[in-house]
Amino acid sequence: MSDKIRAQHLTRKAMLYVRQSSAYQVSHNLESQKLQYAMQDRLHQLGWEEIEVIDEDLGRSAAGTQTRTGFERMVAEVCLGHVGAVAAREVSRFARNSREWQQQVEVCRIVDTVLIDQETVYAPRQSNGRLLLGLKGSLNEYELDLLRPAFARSSAGEGQTR
Repeated sequence: MSDKIRAQHLTRKAMLYVRQSSAYQVSHNLESQKLQYAMQDRLHQLGWEEIEVIDEDLGRSAAGTQTRTGFERMVAEVCLGHVGAVAAREVSRFARNSREWQQQVEVCRIVDTVLIDQETVYAPRQSNGRLLLGLKGSLNEYELDLLRPAFARSSAGEGQTR
């Protein structure tokens, strides 16, 4: 168990966010889905009994203008103080731009919700946690900028599957 997880976190539910960016990934990258769903085990090991899995955003990119109803519902639940932890295999799955990312971290800080990925528990109320989350957000946005040209070239060849 992590020293960042306290009793008040465990009395609230954990929300596991599962997402892949395209319909192609949903149908062909099954191992990624399996690893994302396996995060439920990590949450159980960390002490959560109530875990809500949000997977309605499978096949929806965070980079475009598509509405991510699952993400919006998760943010609303966090804002209401119902959530002790939000989790994803990689915390970058939550947001792909700095504005969304910083908003997510700030909301979690205000209501004392931890963020969890496969390796780390992040406590946004701690300055070190905010620093690490800020760096992760910046690196993930940079990674997306690097991938956009390659993604545009590869999606042009996918035809009607997008």
